Amino acid sequence: MTEVKVKKESTDPVDIENRIKELCQQFPHGITDQVIQNDMPHVEAQQRAMAINRLLSVGQLDLLRNSTGLLYRLKDTQTASKMKGSDNQEKLVYQIIEDAGNKGIWSRDIRYKSNLPLTEINKILKNLESKKLIKAVKSVAASKKKVYMLYNLQPDRSVTGGAWYSDQDFESEFVEVLNQQCFKFLQSKAEAARDSKQSPMVQRNSSFATSHEVWKYICELGISKVELSMEDIETILNTLIYDGKVEMTIIAAKEGTVGCVDGQMKLYRGVNPIIQPTGLVKTPCGLCPVFDDCHEGGEISPSNCVYMTEWLDF
Repeated sequence: MTEVKVKKESTDPVDIENRIKELCQQFPHGITDQVIQNDMPHVEAQQRAMAINRLLSVGQLDLLRNSTGLLYRLKDTQTASKMKGSDNQEKLVYQIIEDAGNKGIWSRDIRYKSNLPLTEINKILKNLESKKLIKAVKSVAASKKKVYMLYNLQPDRSVTGGAWYSDQDFESEFVEVLNQQCFKFLQSKAEAARDSKQSPMVQRNSSFATSHEVWKYICELGISKVELSMEDIETILNTLIYDGKVEMTIIAAKEGTVGCVDGQMKLYRGVNPIIQPTGLVKTPCGLCPVFDDCHEGGEISPSNCVYMTEWLDF
């Protein structure tokens, strides 16, 4: 009769440590003691603790804390050299900021995730900033508040406001110039189509332009000090659509074509209103949502209307 040999799981300390590191690689955000226990049920709690403590002592693991408890995470060699000499609280705050990515995180949220007192968090943040590990960035969503992110990250558009903001101030004049130039390009394309003397349908189709064509035109003008993306130009084109100056249509396009997204492409063309708006509609009163509540001597009145004053100055 053939003897059946049952393979015994290794309890060698080195094997246990290697397996823990493999688990950390599989779960880069960190593992709990329960994950290790489920993966190695044959290993006793004392053996697990010894293996973890050794990995912590030689600097191969980081000990973190979140809302569910303790986490063990494989230490990045570059981060390890930067965080040399830091205590566990500082490492925890750094980890929370790193997880926030380029959108950053407020100090209030750091406090909530770390369960550390605010005074201690402020001290840690200043220390990390002095080491140039993190940086504070003002957010356009809340100008008096700062978000923290890793020092080498480029802030997300939702934080900086993208091309339309400079030092948290909305560049209304820049947006207006782009608005005019985009409309001018589409108008010139429509005029060229009309001058071609072709059939009405051909004229209409040739008056359309892709957002890539508009983007290329704006880039060649050199009117922007910042690098504009196709998305930025489409945002401007959308404002022209809301103003009734431009219309958009969507056509099918081959994958790989410039401006094609999911087999579709947006086309834009300048349009002229069939009926010009009356003079009254052009005044602030013609569009005022509190027109019925406006009267002389009241809280809302023509004499103290800031919109009317601005319109008359213009």
